[in-house]
Amino acid sequence: MKLKAQIVDVDTGSVHKILLNPVDITHLAMFAGERVLLKYRKSETVAIAESTSLVDSGQVGILNEVQRELHVKDGDLVEVSSDVKPTSIKAIRKKMDGLALSGEEIHAIVEDLVAGRLSDIDISAFLVSEHIRGLTLEETVHLTRAIAEEGEQLDFGTNVFDKHSIGGVPGNKVSLIIVPIVAAAGLLIPKTSSRAITSPSGTADTMEVLADVEFSVEELQRIVKNTKAAIVWGGSLNLAPADDLFIQVEHPLQIDPRPQMIASIMAKKLSTGIQHLVLDIPTGEGCKVTTMEEARKLSRDFITVGTELGINVHCAMTYGSQPVGHAIGPALEAKEALETLMGGGPTSLIEKSTGLAGILLEMGGLAPRGVGRKLAKDILASGKALEKMRQIIEAQNGKASILPSEIPIGTHTSILRAPSDGYVATLQNRALVRLARAAGTPKFHGAGLYLHAKVGSRVKEGDPVITIYSETSGKLRDAVDVAKSLMPFTVEGMLLRTMTDTEQYSH
Repeated sequence: MKLKAQIVDVDTGSVHKILLNPVDITHLAMFAGERVLLKYRKSETVAIAESTSLVDSGQVGILNEVQRELHVKDGDLVEVSSDVKPTSIKAIRKKMDGLALSGEEIHAIVEDLVAGRLSDIDISAFLVSEHIRGLTLEETVHLTRAIAEEGEQLDFGTNVFDKHSIGGVPGNKVSLIIVPIVAAAGLLIPKTSSRAITSPSGTADTMEVLADVEFSVEELQRIVKNTKAAIVWGGSLNLAPADDLFIQVEHPLQIDPRPQMIASIMAKKLSTGIQHLVLDIPTGEGCKVTTMEEARKLSRDFITVGTELGINVHCAMTYGSQPVGHAIGPALEAKEALETLMGGGPTSLIEKSTGLAGILLEMGGLAPRGVGRKLAKDILASGKALEKMRQIIEAQNGKASILPSEIPIGTHTSILRAPSDGYVATLQNRALVRLARAAGTPKFHGAGLYLHAKVGSRVKEGDPVITIYSETSGKLRDAVDVAKSLMPFTVEGMLLRTMTDTEQYSH
């Protein structure tokens, strides 16, 4: 069937889509949500057909991804026909039945994903099957390789180092301390980082306060050649694009299958040419990993997959039941990281950063086992890490001499105070994340939280515990409302709730 193209300026992201009138869907003997094959001159592509009366019969709504594939214009005649299901659908159904997949089947799924031949429903089916059925380590290795091979492959030579965290702890700005320490010691550490998806700030969001983070492959290679380091956003490099497509579907499903998490992290390291990786696994209440037993199992899986991929992985199980340092949010975290490099900073940030950096220094043969932390602390105290960070900032088009006081933060503030005398008993990670995001993070870099007291701190009634920063009065009101409903901290002895005789019957 030939239909007249109607260009619709809409990006669909994960899959190629077109719009068809219900009459034409019936003529094609198909249902909405099924695939169609589109041909225009010598170009062709597969897309998912959505049904809508906004497009007249005889027309086909061409969305941006399909338009870029076909180079079609308004009014051009496009041939539309029912398309057979891609072979990877059989593999997805096989995993739904709990059967193991071959390397070829897994590669087919990832290839079809990147080509836009899978619908969100197909991708969801695969991810939910992973979540319920799991993957073997062999399948995980195949998935990792497939994700890596569908994107850019970087080559920085031999002895390339990196640090990564599985996430889940707000305020974890340690990469901005670790990278300059390791690079100042002479090791190569091209840090490609993510932006926040559900957290208040990703490493790339925090670094963006100080310098540019979006570069081409050639620009990144030049930066690393000059400074031995970089802290950039991996999304601008087309590294493992399949991973981003998986994440787009994972997020609304609110699932994070462990095999997918392992493949996601390791594929990006494989794409970047990393040979030595220290992996931070925050453990404790409110984290992705809550027990040491679970952390040890996850560590073994990462190490095994790393060995198969030729990556030397050391896992560090770290305390994760409360934020690292006192600052949460891009600008506040960048400010705290810079203060730490300049000789200040909170103890928790210094200890975690130098501990992880020390492992990398030991892996690089620069310190005997158990001595790496001391060397990392010496480099930090000497000012060499600060000097290296200023080189990195300048190489990434930032102001090398920037001071913490020059970093702008939100001017709309509200203080959450201790309701009674006592010790801070809990800081709820998930509540703090929701509170920071309500204030505007990560979109508004100046938004966030500052924790005046952490677990174990003694406070008196009325003392500030958390200051909320926002760039607008509206977002500040939103955050204050969230704080009232979530109770992000508790003080020993504080009154949590009251109930009257009438309330017990009111729900």
